[in-house]
Amino acid sequence: MTQGFGKFGPLVGAIDEGTSSARFIIFKANSSEVIALHQKELTQHFPQEGWVEQDPLDILEVVITCIEKAVEKLVLLGGSPKDIVAVGVTNQRETTIVWDKETGQPLHNAIVWLDMRTTTTTDKLLDNVPNKSRNKNYLKPLCGLPLSPYFSAVKLRWLRDKIDVVNSAMKKGTCYFGTVDTWIIWNLTGGPNGGKHVTDVSNASRTMLMNIESLEWDPLLLKFFEVPKSVLPEIRSSSEIYGYIAKGPLQGIPISGCLGDQQAALVGQMCLQKGQAKATYGTGCFVLYNTGDIRVNSSRGLLTTVAYQLGKNSQPVYALEGSVAVAGAALGWLKDNIGMLDDAKESQSLAEMATENGSVVFVPAFSGLYAPYWRQDARGVICGITEDTNSHHIIKAALEAVCFQVRDILNAMNEDCGIPLQLLKVDGGMTSNALVMQMQADLIGINVIKAGFAESTALGAALVAYWGVDGSNHGEPIPMTSGITYTPCINDDERDMRYKKWKMAVERSLGWDQN
Repeated sequence: MTQGFGKFGPLVGAIDEGTSSARFIIFKANSSEVIALHQKELTQHFPQEGWVEQDPLDILEVVITCIEKAVEKLVLLGGSPKDIVAVGVTNQRETTIVWDKETGQPLHNAIVWLDMRTTTTTDKLLDNVPNKSRNKNYLKPLCGLPLSPYFSAVKLRWLRDKIDVVNSAMKKGTCYFGTVDTWIIWNLTGGPNGGKHVTDVSNASRTMLMNIESLEWDPLLLKFFEVPKSVLPEIRSSSEIYGYIAKGPLQGIPISGCLGDQQAALVGQMCLQKGQAKATYGTGCFVLYNTGDIRVNSSRGLLTTVAYQLGKNSQPVYALEGSVAVAGAALGWLKDNIGMLDDAKESQSLAEMATENGSVVFVPAFSGLYAPYWRQDARGVICGITEDTNSHHIIKAALEAVCFQVRDILNAMNEDCGIPLQLLKVDGGMTSNALVMQMQADLIGINVIKAGFAESTALGAALVAYWGVDGSNHGEPIPMTSGITYTPCINDDERDMRYKKWKMAVERSLGWDQN
């Protein structure tokens, strides 16, 4: 596939639409070499406490701007948009958008994944669980997920119940629903003029509406959430041609790859073998463990999710996922609420000043604990304070808390899968903190390998897009520059002693919020 291309050879574009910004990155095909990119911030709206919204038209405009600017940069470098053979999409997951399929106008702002307004909807839905058991895992055998405000079906149900225009558009059959990937692909492939209303298996597996085994919308789930099938996109594999871009500098180029952001990072980190895992450290922290063609049903609070499906005739690959609610967010709290930091970047040098004799443990359960505890009643605690404790110890404990929470999740994964992890691949903002990475290796007792390439998520989207137009390299790992390896420096006894203190602190964080 190299004949007739310009100076860079064939190229692939990746739309990476995150929670706080979007970017378009142009890669050399089937490689991690970046030729050009453009990034732009996204505005978030907070209409009430715990509510987080974005304007769908703003999301679209930012994506289109990033494409145009990145292509301009490519042309300045002597490349041509004609050399782009495919475009992939990766996106913030669970964020829910509804629009009028005839006009293309949104019927409401996008409800962002971390929005908590649907807590009451979740409570009402729990009342519908048979035998009055209120079992939040009632639907898990069908969709792999516990009933939680997080997932798209609950947000969609809230929109139907609370927003009249959404309800009437659903009844009229003019309402389309989609996660961010669906909204972007529909608009880029023509919108009201023949746009493709599709999603991929990885995004569909986060809605609570897809059957995790058949990979189709499940009639029982649709009935439970009272969602009409007419609003739903078609579910496709993660790597095939969905449609062609209708206008702009990339007109006629196929969109041929789509993955939710955490799954895209799994692919971009080359975790394509069963038993490989990656952790992405951002505001929160997400750990995904590739379980191959086996759906592992976790008894320890982890989610069963589709990792990817490379082509419509391929078997789906599954993953176990554990999420840590507060990772980098704990540093934001120390900076903004407590004033211990001027900048999160100082956390490493300040934590390194902590003397060894302070064994402070910080459990940042600001709004409960996620996997593997799932305790909404937990609240943050700082334990082990003595007269020698100072801010350095507390900053160090905040960093250590991220590593302890990842160990909690890996322990649960090891128990669910029965195969202990050999090494952990890591990416995301916090991996630039060498102290955190060393502490992580120490506390889990295996090597931690930092990605040699920062844009794992966009790379994953670019790879599945390329494989969607060129079947010859399907699913083959590409050579990657290796990053830094952190090796554990403490023995099992010390590791277990420190972890035992963490468990004691977690115990003390439970039961604070009695409502």
